[in-house]
Amino acid sequence: MRFAHVRPGDAADPVLAVVLETEAIPVPTLFDGAPADLQTLIDGGDETLARVRTALEQHSGDGPRHPLADVRFESALNAPPVILAIGLNYAAHSGELGLKTDSTPTVFVLWPNSLSGHEHTTSWPRSLSESVDYEAELGVIMGRPAKDVSEEDALEHVWGYTVVNDITARDIQFSEAQWSRCKSFDGFTPTGPFVVTADEIPDPQDLHIWTVVDGHRVQDASTGQMVRSVAKLIAHLSKSVTLLPGTLISTGSPGGAGYSRDPQIFLRDRSTVTVGVDGIGELTTHCRILD
Repeated sequence: MRFAHVRPGDAADPVLAVVLETEAIPVPTLFDGAPADLQTLIDGGDETLARVRTALEQHSGDGPRHPLADVRFESALNAPPVILAIGLNYAAHSGELGLKTDSTPTVFVLWPNSLSGHEHTTSWPRSLSESVDYEAELGVIMGRPAKDVSEEDALEHVWGYTVVNDITARDIQFSEAQWSRCKSFDGFTPTGPFVVTADEIPDPQDLHIWTVVDGHRVQDASTGQMVRSVAKLIAHLSKSVTLLPGTLISTGSPGGAGYSRDPQIFLRDRSTVTVGVDGIGELTTHCRILD
């Protein structure tokens, strides 16, 4: 199944919807007490998801159905317990940044104000950074608490997958010892537009991942090129912390970042960047630089 947070028409608040090919059906219209956001759906466990599936199968079609072309997408996740980001998880990206891939994953936290949705505009002051870069990433959303899980069992704790653009102010990244601030400006973590349940992604290491900036394809890779697989990352992280339901793990970006290109490609005023993972979706962000 596919889900998204959408804002139909002039609606004041976004609502969780089941996404069909060209339509979105608000989940709260399927049955009394149905979850209105993704975190509530995840917290409801397998029973709630099964109830949504059954209600959708029995849906008469008389309730609200919104064409996808007429809705505004919000962040795929509205209230994750934490956003964990993994750095240097593709050898090509580590090399192009001149950084070493360590024996253990590079882990940092992204701040919730950075979350943004598909087709939203992300802006930042020119005085703060003129070296803002893109990073296509596979996002993993936890469904069950994971504590000290094995690599073999790790994927059983995954609820679903989404697309993440880990936007980064490179000049700040290389001037500070930690990476959270340079990647957590307002709107620097677009997610979505869809969350695809784990049963539809049999192998998260067999997905085409790519980026297009202003009409030019600049990243083109496979999640199979990760240094550490999704299962390895979950197993490693769960050794020290309990990964709570709804936790988003952004699993790293492949080679092709703008910083490493000759000439360099940074996101400019009025740039449009689309990151995608085949089988999950395409996520577009519009950029404005404020003088």
